[in-house]
Order: sequence, then structure tokens, then C-alpha cells
Amino acid sequence: MRLGVTAIAAAAFFVCACDSGNSTGLQVSDTYLTELAAWRTERIARLKGPTGYLNLVGLFLLRQDISTIGSSPDSDFVVPGHAAPTLGSFRKESKKVLMDVQDGVEVLHGETPVKSIAMDDDQSEHPVVLTYGSLAWTVIRRDDKLFVRVRDFDDPAIAAFKPIEYFPVNMEMRVSAVLDRFEEPKQMRVDTVITGLDYRPQSPGTLKFEIAGESFELEAYQSGERLFLIFGDSTSGRETYPAGRFLYASMPDDSGVTILDFNKAYNPPCAFNEFATCPVASPQNRLKTKITAGERFDPSMNFPATAH
Repeated sequence: MRLGVTAIAAAAFFVCACDSGNSTGLQVSDTYLTELAAWRTERIARLKGPTGYLNLVGLFLLRQDISTIGSSPDSDFVVPGHAAPTLGSFRKESKKVLMDVQDGVEVLHGETPVKSIAMDDDQSEHPVVLTYGSLAWTVIRRDDKLFVRVRDFDDPAIAAFKPIEYFPVNMEMRVSAVLDRFEEPKQMRVDTVITGLDYRPQSPGTLKFEIAGESFELEAYQSGERLFLIFGDSTSGRETYPAGRFLYASMPDDSGVTILDFNKAYNPPCAFNEFATCPVASPQNRLKTKITAGERFDPSMNFPATAH
């Protein structure tokens, strides 16, 4: 069944490529279209999956020593109404977070009911995930701040999610880039959609490339065995997400060259859900050109909050 879907999608992409008016005459191969279709299918599956961003229903900053969580409006952290009025409370002790579960409420760690548990955060080796019915929550650490992130695996946003719109496949937007390395990797400070919260990635250097004979460069960030880019362009806030889009690239080869395939540029999680902690494109990563490739943005795809 998957092969059939991919083949149909690839045929649709081929029509889009023909309609794009590519004046260079660059041809789009069936192999590339099949690869791109598979990438898009996997992208949607991740978004809709249990660790995706469509099921987020709460993001709560742990400001005080003790914070309560539940569906009651009196809770410090209010979650969807099908939860118990009080699920329990969080206690900050030094750099740790402990959860005490309300009497009579069954909260599970895996398949084991818990009454009190230390919640190792998502930057630790074994992050703790707790569940209650269709709800799950974790502690996440961002820029030395601690948050409780809540998911609802039955959230209506998952079923209501509309297909993502794309620019036509544009092979002019699949370019070679050279990594101009710093003498030593630098830690960067990048703003996020949450005021006062920074993203601090390591950058090995800048990627330099050309589009239509014009030179550009983007600050690149280390992400495991790949490079991660956050960029804006002249479509941002018009046809694409205002805060920018994301793109991954392979590490450069021995000659320092990698490929930037803007047909795989995609919207950050905050384009769909306000409970994400997305970094935004820095001023130096705002390209003064139109990147007419990859995902477009429709504001109606950003679902309103179902928790506070």
C-alpha cells in the first residue's frame, strides 16, 4: 500500500515541477521524486506520532517550589477537562523535579502505578514519562529552565490536521554549499518563540552557496551527525512561517561540500502548536531572496490551545 501512495504522490509532484516554469530546464528525476515523497510521508507520520507536535496540549514553566496540575481551574497547570481535577503536584528540589500523585488517582510510569517519583528531564539518559488515560507528561529542560510538557494522544488536532501545502518542486533550490569553518566551533545564542528563552547551539561555521548566480550564507548548527539550519527569506510571513523554516544537511565531504535541498525545508513545530519551544531565524540567517521551495504555511493549521 505504501508503494502505491508514494507512486501517486510522485506523479503529483512531477506535475507540480512541470508547472513551476523552470526556465533552466533542470529535469526532476523519478528517483528524486520518489525520495521526496517518502521524506514527506515520514515527516507527516512524525508530526502525528506519539512524540510529534500535534498532540501537545500544555507547556508549563516551573517557576515556584510546588505547582499543582489537573483539570480544575484552580490548578497551577490546567490540563484538558477529561483529566482528574487534581492529578498531583510537582516539587523542585535543587535541580530535580519530583511529582507527588493525588490520592485516588492512578498515574502510571510505564505500566506501574506511582505515588511519588523523581522526573528525570528530557536531557537526561532516561527521561521519565508519566501517563493518565490519554494524557502524558514529561519535564523538559531548555536553557536551564524547567518546563512540564503535556500531550494528549486523543487530541482532536491530530484527526483534524490538514495536508501541508508545498511549493512546486524546484531543482534550482537544491544547491551545493561549502562550509566555511570557524577556527573553533562557537556557541551561538538564538532567540525562540518564548520570550527570555534562548537556544544555544554549537556552530562549526557558515554554509556559503549560490542561487541564480547570487551568493548567500547561513549560520549552521551542529545536530548530531548533521547540520541544522534555521532560515528566513522574502517569503517569510507571506507564504511561509514568519519565524522561519528548518532544514537539515549532511556533514560536508572531504572537500567541504554538502547539499542544501530547500525542497525539504519545513515548518517548525510552533507553526502547528503553541506549546513548542521553537528557535527562530537569527538576523544573519534571513536571506534577501525568495526560497520558493519546501513547505508553505497556512495560519489555519495552528490549532488554538486546549490547555492553559
